[in-house]
Amino acid sequence: MSEDTPSISIFFSDEFKNRLRILAKRYRSIRNDLQPLIDQLQLGNFIGDQISGTKYTVFKVRLKNSDIQKGKSSGYRVIYQLQNNSCILMILIYSKSDEADISATQIREIIERFR
Repeated sequence: MSEDTPSISIFFSDEFKNRLRILAKRYRSIRNDLQPLIDQLQLGNFIGDQISGTKYTVFKVRLKNSDIQKGKSSGYRVIYQLQNNSCILMILIYSKSDEADISATQIREIIERFR
């Protein structure tokens, strides 16, 4: 397999795209902050903490928001689903300052709408 070819396909839910667009209006560097995570996932490095209670293999990753200079704890949260070893669904992105947490029910609903 070539190093240049991503081995994992990444898809984005409508909720992820909408929230990214809204956040990008406030945080100009969000796409640059997100790109290293996407690169890691495409290489097969499934990082983050697994979320239980969704009946799916779902992870939450903390990302630094380089626009506010406060570190990962005040940055973004990205929730993604590992559908299989070659496919990932980016479920949700949000700013920790906007929302404390997302429920397992909300995550399940987004995944089911995507299908």
